[in-house]
Amino acid sequence: MSAEPRINDRIRVPEVRLVGPSGEQVGIVPLAKALELAQEYDLDLVEVAATARPPVCKLMDYGKFKYESAMKAREARKNQAHTVIKEMKLRPKIDPHDYDTKKGHVVRFLKQGDKVKITIMFRGREQSRPELGYRLLQRLAEDVQDLGFIESNPKQDGRNMIMVLGPHKKKTEAMAEARQAQEARKAEAKANPGRSQNAADADAVNAEGEADVVSAEADVEAPAEASAEA
Repeated sequence: MSAEPRINDRIRVPEVRLVGPSGEQVGIVPLAKALELAQEYDLDLVEVAATARPPVCKLMDYGKFKYESAMKAREARKNQAHTVIKEMKLRPKIDPHDYDTKKGHVVRFLKQGDKVKITIMFRGREQSRPELGYRLLQRLAEDVQDLGFIESNPKQDGRNMIMVLGPHKKKTEAMAEARQAQEARKAEAKANPGRSQNAADADAVNAEGEADVVSAEADVEAPAEASAEA
């Protein structure tokens, strides 16, 4: 069945409880009279409460009503905060440069209001040294304690050790701050038109570079983990 309300000549009842264009109560009137009033106002007769007895109908511009409803729904979806769990994989004997790089990604995820699942992958004889993974997870948690907290303590899961970090900042707060920063950049670009395009290009390159790094890490490490399990 269609979720669209019945309008105009699709309404099949002898009489309706009519609401005027400004929300005023007209009262119970025959359907023919309601349709006549709709034509006089150059509006649509829209059934807004089909289960009422008699059904409630309102005089309105149905096309405009649908458009405004769609815009409100779109804005509501845009402001929704979806909790996302990002994942970062590390080796117990990770070198300092790789550690700093991956810590930077964890920092960025927490600033965005997302949770981060940290996975330490053990291979071969490393499995007999779980304390290496535990110390690494504790070190990472301490390094980002200003942005996040340990939501799930480190625990062994087969050949891996897993810990989940939760952000101090709520997702909605992170989204609001991101919008404010974007508006500030736009205002700065208007004030300095000479450098606006270069700055925008630089931001785009940096964003793409970060996305490529995370994507590449996922693509490289996932097969490696699978081969270790095999």
